[in-house]
Amino acid sequence: MPILIFLLWIVLNGRITPEILVFGAALAAAFSFFSWKVFGSSMANDMRVLRHLPLFILYAFNLIWEILKASISVMEVVIRQEKPDPVIVEFDSGFHTRLQNVLLANSITLTPGTVTLFEKDGHFTVHCLRREFAEGMDRSSFIRLLGRLSA
Repeated sequence: MPILIFLLWIVLNGRITPEILVFGAALAAAFSFFSWKVFGSSMANDMRVLRHLPLFILYAFNLIWEILKASISVMEVVIRQEKPDPVIVEFDSGFHTRLQNVLLANSITLTPGTVTLFEKDGHFTVHCLRREFAEGMDRSSFIRLLGRLSA
């Protein structure tokens, strides 16, 4: 975490001077200490996040791709003036961590045409604008990628 904060500091400053380096190192150390004490973060958590960083980046690109595909599908419904065929579907994600379930719920809601209505202990209730949007939701690319998070 301190290294990422320090690198972000340098990128946001846009230049490297001795003052920026010293102040950035102090700021990164202070912020990391604050987060470890107040939020209960730890070096082990930071290392786990770094280990899974490529997966989070892949997940972000997948999310953007799914949002684009869903946006086009919703636009087609609007342009063709088709009647929506809404459906509410329930499924179990199979995830045991809160992080995985929250990421999945938010990803579903961010994708146009679907809204997570309820999530409790990995059981999801999702509203879909069209019946075909609900097909395969329990085995989506989101679930496959988030399933690799626990490994």
